[in-house]
Amino acid sequence: MKKLFLAFAAALLVSAGICNSASAQEWPQRTIRIVVSFGPGGGADIIGRILADSLQSKLGQPVIVENKPGAGGILGNDVVAKATPDG
Repeated sequence: MKKLFLAFAAALLVSAGICNSASAQEWPQRTIRIVVSFGPGGGADIIGRILADSLQSKLGQPVIVENKPGAGGILGNDVVAKATPDG
């Protein structure tokens, strides 16, 4: 059983290496938006801004934090759900 599992894991690793060999375009091409479903100054906003600073320095793209408070987070979730697809 252990040998079967190891063989299966090895097959997955080999196939993953084959599938990832295709070249892709540079990402991200546009400004990154982080939607925080709660008001500014709260714990979620602070974490979002720390994450945005880190992403901006690592990716070299501008990162914007948008606060969309209201209805217990439903308004922010709705903005994300209706956002234009970016691939």
